[in-house]
Amino acid sequence: MDGDSQNAGQDIELSLDAIKNVRILQRRKGYRFSIDALLLADFVNPKNPRHIVDLGAGSGIVGILLAQKYPTAFVHLIELQSCLYELANKNAALNNVTERLKIHNLDIKEIYDIISSNTFDLAVSNPPYRRLQSGELNPDDEKAAARHELNLTLDDLIKAAFYVLRGKGRFSFIYQTARFVEVIETLRAHKFEPRRIRFVYSNKKSEAKIFLIEAIKEGKAQLKLDPPFFVYDDNTGRYSPETLEILSV
Repeated sequence: MDGDSQNAGQDIELSLDAIKNVRILQRRKGYRFSIDALLLADFVNPKNPRHIVDLGAGSGIVGILLAQKYPTAFVHLIELQSCLYELANKNAALNNVTERLKIHNLDIKEIYDIISSNTFDLAVSNPPYRRLQSGELNPDDEKAAARHELNLTLDDLIKAAFYVLRGKGRFSFIYQTARFVEVIETLRAHKFEPRRIRFVYSNKKSEAKIFLIEAIKEGKAQLKLDPPFFVYDDNTGRYSPETLEILSV
């Protein structure tokens, strides 16, 4: 979901992209955020979360969108890759949210000694959801780590979310539909109860390849299926009205 790209300062390897009222610096040839991140930020809907954590923040797009969506919230971003961590810091400054963002250059599996438990109202993640044996690894290290489980498994992610969330806290993330059953089983193994699910389709004739899910830490069984999301309009082949609304174009 790249906007008009241009040189960022003197660094010809970066582009400056605009989504809604957010501007994001990202590498031209490295990992770049996709519509997954925008779908996730749009899917999140608690009324007034005060403490939010993004597990695997990349260049900061989701955390910054949520900081603007919830202007009284304080947001922590956890990112392992140093180059993306540095971009997240630049993007926080670029969007004037540095006072409400704390960015950690940290492996999610190592948060237990750094981040306090039972702290956050809301955890979000746009994690790598392809198994190592699923598909060809991208030769670019950033892209490979963002798409495949090189550094983080589903179990690692859900375990970390349980640790950081307070009781009845919400965990919202996006994942591959082929692993839907595994997601539900793993959530329940870690005392999360799925509360809300939305399947994402390219168009009305396609299969859902990804889905959004909200789970409640130590919650009661009470599942709601949101209406499906269609990225493209069948008649025009262009972005659907819902997609355009997310993109604000």
